Amino acid sequence: MSPIMMEVIEWFDQTGTGIVQRYPEDGSGDIKMGAQLIVRENQAAVFFRDGQGLDVLGPGRHTLSTQNLPILTRLLSLSWGFQSPFRAEVYFVNLKVFTNMRWGTRDPVAFKDSQLGLIRLRAFGSFTMRVTQPLLFVNSLVGTQGSYTTDQIEDYLREVIVARLNDFLGETVQSLLELPRQYDEMAVAVKTRLAEEFRKYGTEMVDFYINRITPPEESEGPFLMTRPASNSPAKSHVFSPVRVTTMRVHPSLRSSCRT
Repeated sequence: MSPIMMEVIEWFDQTGTGIVQRYPEDGSGDIKMGAQLIVRENQAAVFFRDGQGLDVLGPGRHTLSTQNLPILTRLLSLSWGFQSPFRAEVYFVNLKVFTNMRWGTRDPVAFKDSQLGLIRLRAFGSFTMRVTQPLLFVNSLVGTQGSYTTDQIEDYLREVIVARLNDFLGETVQSLLELPRQYDEMAVAVKTRLAEEFRKYGTEMVDFYINRITPPEESEGPFLMTRPASNSPAKSHVFSPVRVTTMRVHPSLRSSCRT
């Protein structure tokens, strides 16, 4: 079977969740000079050869030539003498802001409360992110995968977010009773801590939301805290207790939990 010669190379994400798509999806293909590369708005195209990221092209309709593929051309010329067609692969990277991505604790995390002792907490929220350095992102997270979606990156970033939130609580919060005075600070501080974590993978966290922090069910009544409903996005939120009961309340909290 003769190799597939790609005349027009493009990617249109119909799912809304695609971050990276490789063409050809199964690996390297034959590309000839003069082929048309169509890169849509909010996309970048990264050329790879032998597992090495080379040239990056931005939005537009590109007629492939030695001028717009200088690194690839130099590599091929040094090794084999440049010929057309050449074998390579193209990774399309979606640069839009991905919204409504979720994070949360899979299991309760331990928190040493100065007044209540060791308790376990759950936390949940959402965030938005985008890719800022396509080549770094593909090299560090995507690897040799033919496609990469928001579901895959959520699984990884969820653990990173929970770890940094847990660090913040352990380092700066003495008791859950202090949280109502620290919600704005907490949202900003955790997002700041996460900035470098995202940056080293070629991504940026745009917004960070904490929807709720809850203790175990048996003590949920006096501590349940949630974000007020709002139709307008914000980078940090003010939270308030939404339910107070006297069920199984610690003695030190009885005075503050009466309704």
